[in-house]
Amino acid sequence: MIISVILIPFIAGILVPVIPFGKRWQKELFLEAAVILNSILVWYLLLHHSDSTFLLAHFTGDLNISFRVDGMSMVFAGLVSALWPFATLYAFEYMTKEEHENVFFLFYTLTYGVTLGIALAANLLTMYFFYELLTLVTVPLVMHTLTREAVLASRKYLYYSLGGAAFAFLGLIMVIVYGSTTDFILGGVLDPAKIAGKTNVLLLIYVMAFMGFGVKAAICPFNSWLPQAGVAPTPVTALLHAVAVVKSGAFAIIRLTYYSFGTDFLKGTWAQDVVMAIVMFTIVYGCSRAVKETHIKRRLAYSTISNLSYILFGAVIMTPLGLVGALTHLVFHAVMKISSFFCAGAVMHQTDRHYVHELDGLGYKLPCVFGIFTVSALALMGVPGLAGFISKWNLAQAAVASENPLAWGGVGCLLISALLTAIYMLTIVVRAFFPGKDFDYTTLAGAKDPNWKMLVPLFAFTLFIVLFGVYSQPIVEFFYGVAMGNI
Repeated sequence: MIISVILIPFIAGILVPVIPFGKRWQKELFLEAAVILNSILVWYLLLHHSDSTFLLAHFTGDLNISFRVDGMSMVFAGLVSALWPFATLYAFEYMTKEEHENVFFLFYTLTYGVTLGIALAANLLTMYFFYELLTLVTVPLVMHTLTREAVLASRKYLYYSLGGAAFAFLGLIMVIVYGSTTDFILGGVLDPAKIAGKTNVLLLIYVMAFMGFGVKAAICPFNSWLPQAGVAPTPVTALLHAVAVVKSGAFAIIRLTYYSFGTDFLKGTWAQDVVMAIVMFTIVYGCSRAVKETHIKRRLAYSTISNLSYILFGAVIMTPLGLVGALTHLVFHAVMKISSFFCAGAVMHQTDRHYVHELDGLGYKLPCVFGIFTVSALALMGVPGLAGFISKWNLAQAAVASENPLAWGGVGCLLISALLTAIYMLTIVVRAFFPGKDFDYTTLAGAKDPNWKMLVPLFAFTLFIVLFGVYSQPIVEFFYGVAMGNI
């Protein structure tokens, strides 16, 4: 079954431009049914998995393409499969005003299968293969509109991704040469007999591979592709910024750190200090740029840059508690950010307004959209009772417990980021609901909330944000089991 959940999205996506659908609703029904079926199969697989490995192709020695379900893959595959049906439903309404729908849904659905390939990879080579494939299937989505801006954005995204993959490839080579296996094993696979006397070289390669995978996680200074990719349709940017691409980068770094090189080898070294310093800088840089940005989607893109480094900050603490914090924010941020992006997309779809200063008074015309946006804004700020508070609390707790002075400085970065997040998110909320007593509401004639295809996903995400905020214990305990190797 494990290979079928990767193949079904491939087959469904390829069939979209091939099947002569008589009416648009038939295509929508086909795609939504395929995605929902696949998500059900993924969850069945995760809940009834065994420890066996599915070998797809063997090359030589220890090099093979294979898949397996472990704790980490359960987290990422579960997240992706839970969000994708809602994202697809939202895309149906959004794409009514876009061209080349068949091509869009071809690559949009392919991306689902490729992301699952990353999540379910049993070894570093398999993950790297699908990581590269993810770039190839998402480039057409970024350039979908075929405007000059879209072409330039896709070109930058391609160059950055291929360059990052080249550095990540060095990490793969080192694991092949100096590891006992390429399989993912919690604690790392480096062979002590082989690495004797080569510690600094391996640490340097780790930092380079970290930065390579970090390109997709939008780490400084390789993050400029992410705001520029906002020219793509909102269903694409939401997946780029919340689920598929950027989370694949963070997921790959966690795999590299905890399951390939190993924290016993990395913790307390200069390499840990270097990557932690870069991550802390990115946290503050991203939210600082978000405060200055006036375009809605680009503001949210800079917010993503900051929040992705929250995940990486937890990862580079290199303790079980740090990994728990990283996994918590990986999941909770995905829900919070896809909600805020979909709200922004709904506003742009309904009103054709793209800048913060154009949002005055729209809260009264699109009450559902801006009410949901307010919830996601408060959650991203870390307000108690919502999902963002739980993940930030876990990260701060892990940093303090690590007894690493640099990590304690990271707590300060989290606090600065929370303040700046309040500024750049609440600015939008205040403009929408409090435009001023002299505001002319006749300028908003015709503006209204979107239909159910957009609102259902938004309400579902809001429910998750609140549920994770008030009842997070079961999922956090699950993350702790993953971090300890018990799952």
